Amino acid sequence: MARDYISNSRRSFIKSSAVAAAGLSLPMSMYSGVNFKDLILGHGDFRYKVDMNWGLLDQSRFPVKDCHEMVYTKDGYIIMLTNDIRNNIIKYNKDGKLIATWGNEYPGGHGLTLKNEGGEEFLYLTDTERHEVIKTTMDGRVVLTISAPKDLEAFVDVANFKPTETAITETGDIYIADGYGSQLILVYGQDGLLKNYFGGQGEDEDKFFNAHGIAVDNRGGSERILVTARQKNQLKYFTSEGKYESTIDLDGAFVCRPVVKNDNVYLATIWSGDGGSDTGFVSILDTDNKLVSAPGGVKPKYTEGTLSRMHQTVQVFKHPHDVCIDEDDNLYVCQWNAGQTYPIKLTRV
Repeated sequence: MARDYISNSRRSFIKSSAVAAAGLSLPMSMYSGVNFKDLILGHGDFRYKVDMNWGLLDQSRFPVKDCHEMVYTKDGYIIMLTNDIRNNIIKYNKDGKLIATWGNEYPGGHGLTLKNEGGEEFLYLTDTERHEVIKTTMDGRVVLTISAPKDLEAFVDVANFKPTETAITETGDIYIADGYGSQLILVYGQDGLLKNYFGGQGEDEDKFFNAHGIAVDNRGGSERILVTARQKNQLKYFTSEGKYESTIDLDGAFVCRPVVKNDNVYLATIWSGDGGSDTGFVSILDTDNKLVSAPGGVKPKYTEGTLSRMHQTVQVFKHPHDVCIDEDDNLYVCQWNAGQTYPIKLTRV
C-alpha cells in the first residue's frame, strides 16, 4: 500500500531535501558538459525551458533504476513507475515534491496507464518480468491481473508474454501491446477475458517490429488505436476492431508510447538518427500528425511531404522513455538507462 509523506514534519522534510541535494552529485555529473541555464528547447509554438532540478529525491531512500512512465491524475499529481522494487511507484506534486511511494513487487515494471472509470481512477501496469498486466487502485490494491493467453500458439511458453503498454477505450476494453514479445495487440474486456487480437511481427503494413507503445486517439471524433512500431520509426493506426488504416513515418525517431493530449501527440524518442546511445529527444505532432517540434532534436523539416531524418542536437536527454503533460502544457520526461536520474521538467514558454 502507499507510503504517504505529506504528514512528515517540516524538520524531516528539510533534512530529507538536504540529503537529496547532496545525493545528486553522481548522476547529474553525467550532464556536466551541458550548460542548462536559461536553455530553451523546441520549435515553433512548442518551446520549453529546461528544469533539471525537478523531482530530485534522496537516492538512498527513494532510488530509481529506470524511470519508465508517468501519468497525470485528475487531482494534479504525477505518478511515476520505476522498476526498482524498493519503490515501484513514486507520487509527486507538480512542484516535484514527494507525496507517496508504494510497490515492491514489480521488477519488470514498464508501462503505466491511467483510466478514469466512473469517477474513480485506476492504474494499469505492465511487467515484462512477471509477464503480466496488473490493474490497481491509486494506492496499489490489485483489482485485476491478466496473464499470457495460453490458448494462443505464441504463448505456449508464458515467458513469451512481455507486455510493454496498455490503452483503455471508453467502453473499458483493454488493449495490450506485447512489445517485447509476440508483437501482438491483445484486446481484453474488463472481466479479463480475451476478445480479439491483431498485429504480430513482420514487414506487412499491419505488423510490427517493437510494438512498444499504444494509445487511444479520439481526435477527429472517432476512436482509433495508435501503435508504435519503434524499430521502424513509425506509428500505425488501426480501427478498434484491429483493421489497419495508415502509417506515420518519423525517419530517425525511435518513438516510445504516444501520449494524446488535446490536438497533439507527444512521444519520448529514446534514440535518434541511426539509433545510437544517448541520442534521445522529445517529438510533438500536430493535429495532422506532422512533427512540429522536437525538444532536444533538430528542427523538423518536410520536403514534398517527407520528413527529413531526425537527430539529437543537444544532449539534455539520454534515453527518454515517456512524456507526461500537465494542464498548463508543461512536460515531464522520464528516462530509461540514464544513470538513475529523476525526471526532467520542460516548462512551456
